[in-house]
Amino acid sequence: MSEHVDVDTDLEPTPADLIDLSDHMAESAAAFVRGIEVIAGAETPDEAVSILLLELSSLLAAGAPLGAIEDVVPDERFEPDAGAEPDVDRLRVALRELLGPVDEYVEVFDPYAQPELVAARLSDDLSQTTSDLLHGLAHHAAGRPIEALWWWQFSYLATWGPATSAALRALQSLVAHVRLEVPLEADPEGDELT
Repeated sequence: MSEHVDVDTDLEPTPADLIDLSDHMAESAAAFVRGIEVIAGAETPDEAVSILLLELSSLLAAGAPLGAIEDVVPDERFEPDAGAEPDVDRLRVALRELLGPVDEYVEVFDPYAQPELVAARLSDDLSQTTSDLLHGLAHHAAGRPIEALWWWQFSYLATWGPATSAALRALQSLVAHVRLEVPLEADPEGDELT
């Protein structure tokens, strides 16, 4: 007989815990942004894929507490201006060129709400994540750690968490195909992989 275990997903951190979590998330976000900038300048996709696996895994580990704690609610009920939105188009284009044919992949969109396959791009996922993290970093740098944490939690649940998870899954699949010497495309006319 299996034992039932209650999991409390509404962990209520203290204000000091929230500040610590915000500081930790700021360090992780800044490290990810620096890493993506380096990756975008890589010479070959092979280098980029290996490093991306590490960067995305690390970011998801840092972001996991954002989904585990109860909703962060800033004192103010409006978001103060964080300044100009970061322009990540240059990054998106550099990643798209670097990744070439492996930039595009297919994912299952929301496996709990009428799942459907949708086309996606690693370059778009990575750029969106970078933009979301930079937005939170602007709040953190302006001395608003709770506002930053609120933004990171909201965007973790709405955008960068799903985008990062999907990108990690696509890259892990790519690495598995390469390492196991399994072709990337299936023959649509038959059962054989080509």
